[in-house]
Amino acid sequence: MLTSTFTILAQSQSRNFFEIMARIFSRADTLAHPRELVNDLQALSIVWAIVFLAAGLACLLQGFRYYKTVTVILAAFLGLILGYALGKRINAEYIVAGCVALLFAVGCFPLMKYSVAVMGGLVGSFLGANAWTAIAHLDKSSAGESMAQNYWVGALVGLIVCGMLAFILFKLSVVLFTSVSGATIAVMGGLSLLLQVPNWERPVNNSISAHAAVMPLLVMVPAVIGLILQNTKGMGGDAGKPSPKPA
Repeated sequence: MLTSTFTILAQSQSRNFFEIMARIFSRADTLAHPRELVNDLQALSIVWAIVFLAAGLACLLQGFRYYKTVTVILAAFLGLILGYALGKRINAEYIVAGCVALLFAVGCFPLMKYSVAVMGGLVGSFLGANAWTAIAHLDKSSAGESMAQNYWVGALVGLIVCGMLAFILFKLSVVLFTSVSGATIAVMGGLSLLLQVPNWERPVNNSISAHAAVMPLLVMVPAVIGLILQNTKGMGGDAGKPSPKPA
């Protein structure tokens, strides 16, 4: 009886996590929709919030040293979320999620240069979409709302610029995508923890939901700090190699 209870609880927690991640990353400009994001972060368990905060800070500050590992982990994470969303259509969420995650992770090794380009492009798309929507909401007229609906334009521009950057300035592309992805994960984990505290829940919720530009700003500030720190320390490769080079 006790074993079955723990099994059901574990399945519920895993399903809850996948559902939350699928909702959060179902759109490119998720940071510019703070109310929906806050609701999802509140539903995230404390354990996952701590994991996100720790992993995000590690990626933000030291991602350039182990960029291959970071790329594989991020690819596997994206594969999990994408596979879960696809698998729901055939009621085989976890099988499809595991298969897609494994495929993405293994595919990164022989195609590391292109994997970094893809990650850089996705990060650029993420930045462009959120910046576009946040700027559009500064205009409270109907024109601003109409502009916000076309966030895919900003996403496309960011995808092209940052994707090409990986082939031109590989080191900068590595630092950029590790800084932004690390900052995003860390901020989400930190906010989720703050939202678990009853006395802080309402102030944090009201502050984040005040405007569409708040969350993008909260992510961009640590991302820029990480970008500066990683460049200041100098690029280091896996296992103490001098610098990462395209595979």
